[in-house]
Amino acid sequence: MTVSLRLGPLLRHVGPTTATVWVETDAPCRVRVRVDAHTTATARTFTVHGHHYAVCEIGGLSPGTASPYEVFLDGDRVWPDPTSSLPPSELRTTDPEAPTRLLYGSCRLPTGDTPEGVVDHGPDMLRATARRLAEETPEGNLLLLLIGDQVYADEVREPMREHLRRTRGTDHSSPADEVVAYSEYAELYRQAWSDPQVRWLLSTVPTLMVFDDHDVRDDWNTSAAWRRAMEERPWWPERVTHGLGAYWVYQHLGNLSPEAREKDPWWNRVCERGGDAGDVVDEFAWRAHEEPSSYRWSHRVDVGAVRVLMTDTRCARALGEDGPSGGPRSILGPEGHEWVEEHLTGGPDHVVVVSTVPVLLPPAVHHLESWNEAVCAGAWGERMRAPAERLRQALDLEHWGAFQYSFTRLARTLLEVARGERGPAPATVLLLSGDVHFSYLAQARPREGPELSSRVSQLVSSPLCNRMPSSLRRTAWLSTTWPFPPAGRLMARSARVAPPALRWALEGRPYFGNTIGEVFLRGREAEARWYHCPNGGPDAVPGVRFGTSL
Repeated sequence: MTVSLRLGPLLRHVGPTTATVWVETDAPCRVRVRVDAHTTATARTFTVHGHHYAVCEIGGLSPGTASPYEVFLDGDRVWPDPTSSLPPSELRTTDPEAPTRLLYGSCRLPTGDTPEGVVDHGPDMLRATARRLAEETPEGNLLLLLIGDQVYADEVREPMREHLRRTRGTDHSSPADEVVAYSEYAELYRQAWSDPQVRWLLSTVPTLMVFDDHDVRDDWNTSAAWRRAMEERPWWPERVTHGLGAYWVYQHLGNLSPEAREKDPWWNRVCERGGDAGDVVDEFAWRAHEEPSSYRWSHRVDVGAVRVLMTDTRCARALGEDGPSGGPRSILGPEGHEWVEEHLTGGPDHVVVVSTVPVLLPPAVHHLESWNEAVCAGAWGERMRAPAERLRQALDLEHWGAFQYSFTRLARTLLEVARGERGPAPATVLLLSGDVHFSYLAQARPREGPELSSRVSQLVSSPLCNRMPSSLRRTAWLSTTWPFPPAGRLMARSARVAPPALRWALEGRPYFGNTIGEVFLRGREAEARWYHCPNGGPDAVPGVRFGTSL
């Protein structure tokens, strides 16, 4: 029987001389990636809950090159697709001396750019980006950062609903419109990444990923009260186990360098398992959920003089009990803060901190979140805590502003880096985020003290394909206008929240359409752009919506 590709190939972590290729196959086999007669890599598949995967590490490449490659399964060539009109897939290594382009975005529902999909959710910016890149020769180092909600496990569309109805049959123990089992997550990823244009894009552009809430469940780890409520649902243990396990297999393994993967004890246990390693992955995922400090999802990539920190702002959260004796709530968790502070230093020309949820929200929303956190903790008395918690969950008040301990600690570190107190000051300190379903730029400065040697900017690009309903756009836009920012400051002051160490404001109006962001870094210069497709459609090529030097 001939083995076939079920998903992939995906080009993941790359270095100056190495590249990682991830695939899913429909049966166990030996996977071989060939660049030429002298440059190949092979790997046996490993199995998780009946699904088969391989991670191939190709070495001996030259820095700054783009080399066409082929994929073979048990000797049969399965990639590239001979029927495709797109260019050959290439392994793109980094060049430490070249400029760097970072494409980034979040929040994508796959629609195939069908007419009804474009009407409901807008054009798919991953598909549009594939069409754009197929027509150009990328300059320098190119990385794609998918920063949350690569799949929506709790907002499945009709193709996935039909799959659930067909496979579950008369079993109605799980929610009808949400995935729970590992095999359901596998199908969700297949539907998200099987589109021919998206598949080509992911096969030829090095991609780093990190989860946000919908990869597991909406509002994941918003608060201790949210987590207690979820634990009362009988299907939740299976859901969070398989959500994290699938994330580790489909997204996280490819983030790691060869050296980091070889040091991962869970990867070694999976590789050592002769048969199906589903129980190993389940054990790992449940432990990561129950003991967030047991595994670090954050990861760092250096591309020449650019440092990229991909941070976990979901699984690692320390939720406390929202009271005086509950300990500090932390969006990174104690180990996460230590990791960020270890790597968030001077030295590079540019330091990029990727947080799926924006660090710097529109100021009015930031103050609302800080007020809400304080009231949930008892700042307005015991009777107001429960209503404040209901408000927190209803309005999704769970970004950095709602974790004041973390915001204060990160702001202090950012200021130290930008003042050159943690090594030579970089030209820019950039915060890249998504999540909020609108895009904007905010410039930050210190509230007091010496001016900064680095430019500190928050750049948000969201969504890739899940346009905010018009009923919510006006509310979101109003939050950025007067008098809401000063009103928010008064609310925070009434709950005795200390003023933030940073001041910031949005540059211009936020944009509510689907976008993909781009940061171009050359030497100590930086430029930001946001691309959109105003007319949508399956053939639309994106253009620049707005851009600026940083």
